Amino acid sequence: MPRPLFISFEGIDGSGKSTQARMLADALKAEGHDVELTREPGGAPGAEEIRRLLVEGAPERWSPETEILLFTAARRDHLEHRIRPALDTGRTVITDRFADSTRVYQGTTRGDLRAIVDRLHDLMIGIEPDLTLIIDTDPQQALARGLARNSGEDRFEDFGAAFQEKLRAGFLELAREQPGRCRVIDGNRPAPVVAREVLALVRQSMGEAGR
Repeated sequence: MPRPLFISFEGIDGSGKSTQARMLADALKAEGHDVELTREPGGAPGAEEIRRLLVEGAPERWSPETEILLFTAARRDHLEHRIRPALDTGRTVITDRFADSTRVYQGTTRGDLRAIVDRLHDLMIGIEPDLTLIIDTDPQQALARGLARNSGEDRFEDFGAAFQEKLRAGFLELAREQPGRCRVIDGNRPAPVVAREVLALVRQSMGEAGR
């Protein structure tokens, strides 16, 4: 049997990554895999409390530096209480966002803080996904979709279209930096079409992990 994989989905707000994470979890469960579906910020009780601080309120509520600390604290709680226990018991973990979001949102888009993000990650987290699927979507369409949800968690969408454009560029650059684990997927297609490509990539990674 292949070892359990740690899979992350990344992308701009409204890219459809959350939908794809759910669809992948359902598809793998249907094939008999033991799957843990989670999200960031959040995924564990303490991390969910921090989530509300980060995704609600005015855009200027926190500085990028403060956001880095809050996201890292939430991620550490998530790692301790959800991710590591699942991987240690043989479950494949699928997370809607992980450290790459902090690298892009706070590390590059809101300032030249990538070195700080990476240093904190190395000190406090120390784990990367086996496979990162970046759902690449037109920023204008994604922003409209994100705002239409009216979830009350619109703090980052409220930075506007120019911010979403910078985020997209940041994720694409990250994929160029990390070709071994990052795959860019065209998210401008119907969700079932995207899901088939996602599942094929994950099956390939599971096959490689089992060798």
